[in-house]
Amino acid sequence: MDVKLSQQDIKRYNGYIWKFFIGCFAFVVLLLALTSVGLFGTVKSFRDLENPKSNLASEIISSDNQLLGKYFVDQGNRSRVNFNQISPNVTNALIATEDNHFYTHSGIDFWRTFSIIPYNLLGKKQGASTITQQLARNLFSDEDRAKNPIKRFIQKLQEQITAVKIEKHYTKQEIITMYLNTVSFGSNTLGIRSAAQTYFYTTPDKLTPDQAAVLIAQLKGPAIYSPINHPDRAKNRRNFILGRMAEEGYLNDAQAKEYQAKPLGISYHPTNHYEGIAPYFRAELKKELTRLFTEQGIQKADGTPYDLDRDGLKIYTTINYQMQTYAEDAQKKYMQTLQVLFNKTIKGVSMWKTVPQFKMLIENGMKLSDRYKELTLQNKTDEEIRENFNTPDTLEIFTWKGDSTVIWKPIDSIAYCQLLLRNSMMSMDPKTGYVKAWVGGINFEHFQYDQVKAGKRQVGSTAKSFTYAKALEEAYSPCQRVANVPDTIYTPGSPPWCPASFDTKPGLLTLREALAYSQNWITAHIMKEITPVPVVELIKKLGIGGDVPSVPSICLGTFDASVMEMTAAYSAFVNHGLWTEPTYLLRIEDKNGNVIYSDHQPKVTQALSEQTAYVMTYMLKGVVDITGATGNRLRWKYNFTNPMGGKTGTTNDNSDGWFVGITPQLVTGVWTGFESRYVHFRSTSFGEGANTALPIFAEYMKSVYADQKLGIKKNIDFDVPKGDLPQLDCSVYDGGGGPQKKGANDVEKRLSF
Repeated sequence: MDVKLSQQDIKRYNGYIWKFFIGCFAFVVLLLALTSVGLFGTVKSFRDLENPKSNLASEIISSDNQLLGKYFVDQGNRSRVNFNQISPNVTNALIATEDNHFYTHSGIDFWRTFSIIPYNLLGKKQGASTITQQLARNLFSDEDRAKNPIKRFIQKLQEQITAVKIEKHYTKQEIITMYLNTVSFGSNTLGIRSAAQTYFYTTPDKLTPDQAAVLIAQLKGPAIYSPINHPDRAKNRRNFILGRMAEEGYLNDAQAKEYQAKPLGISYHPTNHYEGIAPYFRAELKKELTRLFTEQGIQKADGTPYDLDRDGLKIYTTINYQMQTYAEDAQKKYMQTLQVLFNKTIKGVSMWKTVPQFKMLIENGMKLSDRYKELTLQNKTDEEIRENFNTPDTLEIFTWKGDSTVIWKPIDSIAYCQLLLRNSMMSMDPKTGYVKAWVGGINFEHFQYDQVKAGKRQVGSTAKSFTYAKALEEAYSPCQRVANVPDTIYTPGSPPWCPASFDTKPGLLTLREALAYSQNWITAHIMKEITPVPVVELIKKLGIGGDVPSVPSICLGTFDASVMEMTAAYSAFVNHGLWTEPTYLLRIEDKNGNVIYSDHQPKVTQALSEQTAYVMTYMLKGVVDITGATGNRLRWKYNFTNPMGGKTGTTNDNSDGWFVGITPQLVTGVWTGFESRYVHFRSTSFGEGANTALPIFAEYMKSVYADQKLGIKKNIDFDVPKGDLPQLDCSVYDGGGGPQKKGANDVEKRLSF
């Protein structure tokens, strides 16, 4: 049955339709107006936009302006960049895919909003939100976003209003920059800078069109289009974006096809708290910064304390990126060789039977382990815990070839760790006190205890230099000859003391020879002459902070010190007798570039006269120059010909091996040993400092000298001070100087006590 509408009816229905649309429009306008004045809640301010609440990683910067690492919490690995630090390929890929009218709209693309359905039907898939709207949406964290549909609708209106306001207050470049600094790219990565580093190990300004397309692809869904977990999806999405870039004129068709044919080319470097260069240094620096902020009351403008993991600080340090790399490479290169050597020396040997304390070490290691603590929290009995430790399990262990997954009893993994050699080293500029390299251990993820600053071990014969330095202060000459015979020291209230002597050089030796050959009897004789108290006073002036008893045996290094302390102490010999506190923090800036700390003044003490310090450099040169001396292999094996000196050290039972090397521009301390002193090399020829520590110094210095950009020169000698100096040509008495060939007194077969 046909129904015919009269003209009057048509007008009436048209009126209803217009009233409906006008009413809806008026309702939306009213909602927008009410929303803008805050009736439904406060609209996000531009302060929130410029200073988003999302966590901003703090960055640790090297002296050569490279990134050492970051402090951040999960989902907080974000670093900001400026527009001129972003490749145009990134912005082109973003605009072509997400908002091709970006440069013409004012925050809301009305044409795009109404045409999105037919636009998608044509195969040009895009969302309805503009880049500016997405930026406004990012002001609402996941926790802020309402689950209720009505409340979420109100938030959408707030986002629209904010988008329009953003367009009025910021340039298009600023909007792009703010957007790319705040979006997530998956893998615990926020912002384009972190994304470029994580996925391509590069910086945002160097991203190619295909790399940019891979990153922009993840904005549609970091989990769905992850190039790590779903490379096929990521590649398809990348190629779609490259096609869109060609359609919008950012690439020609040939270029787009060329990039589409390429593999993803991912160079994945996920950022975590363990990976990256100088992890031990970064961990110790964080403790220092926490203490510094508390002691000096360094706070934000609103009076709240800084959060190193969230506030985006820039922390400038003295660490040189290249030198740090050379130090870590030197450790890795030699320590894996040394570990193989140690493993061979104990092959077929039962540590349980030959080391009485080994069972105690394993017991203590078990109780200190995370597994033990976890089982304790589960209220497991002692018997259940021990059963757990003796039940095979899948474990991840450290090896020098990389982490390895094994099926072991957990108790066996503890024994394995006890038999791993440990090592640490620090290198510093002796004149400024600036720390250039800091290697606190062999692997931070597995062994987080720092052996540079926190760890203290017995120093062995490296302490002999302090006794000889005090003797020089008392007018002894480096060329003075002393009979190398036992000399017992009698101290009231203590038993007589006379050290043992190993590889004794008979007859009369100069003091320079005695130090070079590390002779115990002559060192003890000098201690007897000058007495312990003045030596202790000098040791304290040289920055050794632990307990150093006033007993004769300290001349042989029976006290403990850290690598940092020993390196700084030897730096005074190079720096005209001035001990300078090691410095590694230069300044701190907040996320806006404002300097919040820069006034560190290192402590400086005149520990020795300039003349004595210079004579000590001559003495320490003898350790390297004299044939058969404990450091002579630096000449005949490693072929160094430039001025350098140093001192080896080996403690009882070869538990600790040391070498502190000096050059005119750099002083470097190296320690090698095991977690426990009860575990050690069985042979001194393998366990002495000349074999366990000196080679790492040598490998490090070879790389440093080869890198001319560092400015560490071979053709300079130690500074000669003004004033009278004692005779400094002992060659008439001792083994002379200069490069030596390997002779009968093979240093590898000697004891460097």
